[in-house]
Amino acid sequence: MKRVKRWMGAVACAVWFCSAALAKEAPPLAEDPVLEQRLARLAEELRCLVCQNESLAESRAELANDLRREVRELMRQGKSDREVVDFLVQRYGDFVLYRPPLKSKTLLLWGGPFILLAVGVVVMGVYLRRRGSRTADRDLSEHERQRAEALLAETPGEEKT
Repeated sequence: MKRVKRWMGAVACAVWFCSAALAKEAPPLAEDPVLEQRLARLAEELRCLVCQNESLAESRAELANDLRREVRELMRQGKSDREVVDFLVQRYGDFVLYRPPLKSKTLLLWGGPFILLAVGVVVMGVYLRRRGSRTADRDLSEHERQRAEALLAETPGEEKT
């Protein structure tokens, strides 16, 4: 049994050393590192249309890969960052931007969280007011009053029969 464990340990070490020796550095995505830095900066400002809660730079969705390729190609064509963003907004709408501009089309997007908060506060207030009025306004019946007085009159050590 010891020989089997030693043999398995030796094989595991050999595999680990071989994989470390054969590992290579990942090739750059483009020949131009300046273009890649520009792409990375711009991709942080753009939203993945599939994930919706990740930037284009963070997302690993297939559409995000396609959009990064499209942005890279536009940059290679000499388009400025503003032109690239305008192209994407024209194609996908303001939703592609992480910080969409404040205008009539995006007013609900900017004000939506505040509207939901206000509605939640109103609903909670109405609920608590109704709940409080139901318990405060209710009078005890004569039977309930007698039972409560009997329970209060009992001594802690006595048991009810």
